[in-house]
Amino acid sequence: MGRAFQNRKESMAKTSDQKAKVYSKYGREIYVCAKSGGIDPNGNLALRSLIDRAKKDQVPTHVIDKAIDKAKGGGGEDFDTARYEGFGPGNTMVIVDCLSDNPNRTFGDVRTCFNKVKSKIGGQGSVSHMFDHSAIFVFAGDDEEAVLEALMMADVDVTDIELDDGKVTVFAPNTEYGKAKAAITEAFGDIEFDIDEIQFVPQTTTEISGEDVEQFERFLDLLNDLDDVQRVYHNAEF
Repeated sequence: MGRAFQNRKESMAKTSDQKAKVYSKYGREIYVCAKSGGIDPNGNLALRSLIDRAKKDQVPTHVIDKAIDKAKGGGGEDFDTARYEGFGPGNTMVIVDCLSDNPNRTFGDVRTCFNKVKSKIGGQGSVSHMFDHSAIFVFAGDDEEAVLEALMMADVDVTDIELDDGKVTVFAPNTEYGKAKAAITEAFGDIEFDIDEIQFVPQTTTEISGEDVEQFERFLDLLNDLDDVQRVYHNAEF
């Protein structure tokens, strides 16, 4: 499967406005995750993973606590997941995951981003069939055979395992996320994951250069500026 996946860890925001956008996106996602799966991270594995990722991205504790308290109250907004697909600059393939309280508005905003870079939003399934929906775990290690054995003993359907520069990367189907993480932690103790999430991993990459790179970077900036956009996956290779 190689290294063709996106590490979603946000780069350090350069301005308070950028930081606020990162905090807002995490706050919304934590709220939705806690509201749907329970506010106790020990009983909601997805929430625990999300909180850990937020902390790594330097989201303040008060932002996390506020989102969980909001979910605890049972009120607040009703957000729905929305996924849009299409072709970006240089004929790249793009998937945009959103959390929205107004799907019509969100679709219009995302379509505008495609249009501004002379690209085309597609229908459901137009590009997602060219991505694997994978659980990805990256952690320090030097023995991928031992990791594979632990996962097989737990009856986890492993897609791929890599060892590179003292880091083990495990790929598994997204449906195996909970089982795979439990097997790794049970076998190797309380390890710290560099990456611990579900992503869309492109099966092939599209190399872009010149003006396409500028347009693609502008495209990503436009999408990330939208409050409703949570994640952007693509197969562009610069």
